[in-house]
Amino acid sequence: MSLPVSPGATHDAGRRAPLPTGRPDAGVHGLPDPHTAIAIRGLAKRFGEKIAVNGISLDVPAGSFYGLVGPNGAGKTTAMSMATGLLRPDHGRVWVHGTDVWEEPLAAKRRMGVLADGVRLFDRLTGEQLVTYSGLLRGPDRQTVAERTADLLRVMDLAQDAGTLVVDYSAGMTKKVALASAMIHAPKVLVLDEPFEAVDPVSAANIRDILAQFVASGGTVVVSSHVMDLVQRMCDHVAVIAEGNLLAAGTVEDVRQGQSLEDRFVDLVGGRSHGEGLSWLHT
Repeated sequence: MSLPVSPGATHDAGRRAPLPTGRPDAGVHGLPDPHTAIAIRGLAKRFGEKIAVNGISLDVPAGSFYGLVGPNGAGKTTAMSMATGLLRPDHGRVWVHGTDVWEEPLAAKRRMGVLADGVRLFDRLTGEQLVTYSGLLRGPDRQTVAERTADLLRVMDLAQDAGTLVVDYSAGMTKKVALASAMIHAPKVLVLDEPFEAVDPVSAANIRDILAQFVASGGTVVVSSHVMDLVQRMCDHVAVIAEGNLLAAGTVEDVRQGQSLEDRFVDLVGGRSHGEGLSWLHT
C-alpha cells in the first residue's frame, strides 16, 4: 500500500505491490486535515484478475490546481470515479473537506462538481434546460438557479446557443455546458476527467481561464489529462499513476525534477519505443 503523500513532496512507489487487504484504512493513522480538499487513503479496486487501482493514498491541497496524469488504462478514471462516489472501492476511504464520501455521500457530493469522461448528457434538452435541471437537482431555489444559469452560459460563451438542443452542440460546446452543469451549485472542488479532449483551441483556452478564475477565488480543481505540456502550464500540483499505482505526487516542480513534465513522466512510466523495425518507412 502506498503511504500518504505530503502535498509538497515527491513520492516514488513500487509498481507491482499486491492489492491491499484488511481494514480499508489499514496503515493510516488518524483522520485527514479537514482543510485538505480531497484526502485519499488506501484506495483500491479490482475487476476480476485485473488490479485497476492498487491502494493509492494522496492529498489534494485546498486551493490547488491538481493534475492527474498516466498512460491509457493506468487507473485514473477508476480512481476519480471512486473518489467522487461514482464507483464503490474494494478498499480505502476518501474525504472531501473532511466529509467521508461513502459514509456521508450527499454532504460530500454537495461540495463537489464532477465532469466524468464518457458520461452521456440529457442531450435532448437545450443548453439552458440542462444547466437549469442540474441546478435544481442540487437544491438551490429556482430563482437562484436561473440567475446562475444565465451567468454560466454567458461566461462559457453559450448565451446565444442557450435555446439549442445539446445534441446539436459541437464537442467544445458540449464540454462547456457539461462544465457549467458541474459548477451550478457552487462547489468547493471540481473533479474533471479529460475536460479538453476533442475540444478546439479556443474553447480549451476559455475553459482554462474559467478554471483558473475558480482556483483564484479559493476553489480546487483536479483534472486528468494526457497532454503533459498543458498540465505543466496549468497545474501547480501533479500526480503520476501507472498500472494502478501512484508513482509520484507533489508540486509540479518537485515531480519533474528539472526535466520537462513529459520527460519525467516517460522516465517514471517507461515503455518508450524508438521505432525499431520500421526501416521500410524511411526514404
